[in-house]
This record gives sequence, C-alpha cells and structure tokens, in this order.
Amino acid sequence: MYRNKNIKKTELAELGEFGLIKHLTRDFKIVNPSTLKSIGDDAAVISNESGEILLSTDLLIEGVHFDLAYVPLKHLGYKAAVVNFSDIAAMNGTPEQITVSIALSNRFPLEAIEELYEGIQLASDKYKVDIVGGDTSTSNSGLFISITVVGRANKEDITYRDGANLNELVYVSGDLGAAYMGLLLLKREKLVFQANPEVQPELTGHDYILERQLKPEARTDIVEALKVHGIKPTSMIDISDGLASEILHICDSSGKGCMIYEDKIPVDITTSTMAEEMNIDPTTAALNGGEDYELLLTIKQQDYEKIKNIPGLTPIGHITEAEDGVNLIARGGALVPLTAQGWDAFLKNKE
Repeated sequence: MYRNKNIKKTELAELGEFGLIKHLTRDFKIVNPSTLKSIGDDAAVISNESGEILLSTDLLIEGVHFDLAYVPLKHLGYKAAVVNFSDIAAMNGTPEQITVSIALSNRFPLEAIEELYEGIQLASDKYKVDIVGGDTSTSNSGLFISITVVGRANKEDITYRDGANLNELVYVSGDLGAAYMGLLLLKREKLVFQANPEVQPELTGHDYILERQLKPEARTDIVEALKVHGIKPTSMIDISDGLASEILHICDSSGKGCMIYEDKIPVDITTSTMAEEMNIDPTTAALNGGEDYELLLTIKQQDYEKIKNIPGLTPIGHITEAEDGVNLIARGGALVPLTAQGWDAFLKNKE
C-alpha cells in the first residue's frame, strides 16, 4: 500500500494508459547492445544471429478486458493468443512461441481451464506457434491471463511506428468497427437477460460482428502478401484501440501529421446496420471502437501499383507535415481533428 501522505497523489485517469507507460519508463536506459528496440512499439526487438527476436506481452483481466457472462472460455483463450500474434504481425514479423500464465479463483473447475487452453491451443495450431512455458497462480478476484509472445524477423524487414514520411499513403487491412458493434450487442443482450432471464438473447443474423469480437484473427496473411509483392511498409501498427488512436501513435512517433478520408474507411454492411440500430455513427465505431486487430500501415508512393494487387487493403489517406495536424476529412468536406477516444484501461468512463 502506498503510504507517503505528504506527496500530492495523481489519479491514473489524468495520465491514461499510454501516458502512464511513458511516465514510468521515461528514465529507462538500454544497456545491452542486443536490445535494438525497447518500450514504445508493438514489440521489443532483440538482436540475434539467426534473425531479430521480437518480444511482446499482453495481460487480460476479468471484469476489465472480458466478461465471462457472454465470452465463452474457448473463445477467450483463442483471442488471448491471437492478440499477441497481432503485435508481432504489426512489426512485420512472424510469431513463433508463447508462454501462458494464468491466475484464477477456486470458482473455476478443471474443465473450465481445459476449455480456456483448448482455445489457446487452437490459435497456436492455426498460426503454427509453440506453447513453450508459463505459470499458474491463485487469484482472489477472478481470472487473469498473461501471454508473452516471441517472434522473428530479419533486421531489414522490421517495421516500426516511427517511419512514416511526408506524402506517403495510409492503408488499412480488412474493415473496421465490427468488433466494437459485436461488443455492444453482447452487452445489450446481457442487460436484457438480467432484466428477464426468460428472454433468450437475440443474436441470430449477427455472426460476423460477434465473431470479430469473440474470435478475431491476426493479419499475418497481410504480412506475407506484402513480402510476396516486395513491399515493406514504412510504418505499421495493429488496430487494438481504434483507428484514431493508432494513427495518432504513428504520427506522434514519426513526427508527422495526416489526412484520413471518412468515405474511404472500410466498414462492413453488418457493422453499419447494427450501428444504425443503436443510433451510433459507423465512422465513430471505426475510429474509436477498437479490437479489430487489423493492420494500419504507411507505404511509399512508388509502391502504389504493387499494393493494388493485394486484396483486403484499402487506401484511406496520406501523411502530411506535423504542423498540419492529424485530421479526418468528413464526407461533407469538413476538417475534423482526430483525438484518441478508444480503449484506455485507466479512464474512469471505461468498464
């Protein structure tokens, strides 16, 4: 427990998740020459004779990151692994190993944990990743899952967040906002069930947005396609906290601005339909919803003809000077400055 009562206490909500990370790590120094990149990207990079090692970790906490009232344990295990694979893909690398650590209360029987690990194994088999270790512990407050992923990439292939240059093109894979609308649907049906347990959840016809929330995929296929077509992105990040948050990360790291065009942002029709049903602007879901785990990347203009041959990638804007800011060009032509309103574990208005 923190006991120094003479120092003014700072609420974590004042900093936010990324502000807290910057604050805690601002004085960290790299002392080993094998550490090529530490904190500040999707994964750390460690030098190795047979190719650079990529390292990342993710922590999922019951009641903060997932609700077991509507998240099946097998899906949770799958997702917990995949979101780590996505971090390696965002570095233009390949995931190879994971360690899995869990802490759980005694309300979980063995069969429940077996189901969780079935999901982790399913994801590992699909992406050809080995489970090589981990730890288990008891918990007094639900389920905690911590996965560390080890990946690999050639030094010349690694893509960071800080490489975007003036006039380069901004691309995104897949479509955005579906995972968020799937989450809102699950939350809505949970509330209906709590009010009347006799009412069955209305989930029929919403398979796509539910799968995007409960069983996302890492876009390692896009990484491979870029290599086949001889394209190395100048910067890249995965979309875990919403498009707006991620493009701000790239622009901040690269010292640049950008223009994103609203009418270019890919949104699936099922996402738009659910958003309209819930009186939410589909663009808002795409910009701020998060958990899509698509890739946001910038490329040189001379790669435009090559990238056109890769299905599933959409150009949504271009990089500008930093003083121009990070902006959305709305359908009506208005210039709207982008702000990060996606997931932040330390904001008070988040569940």
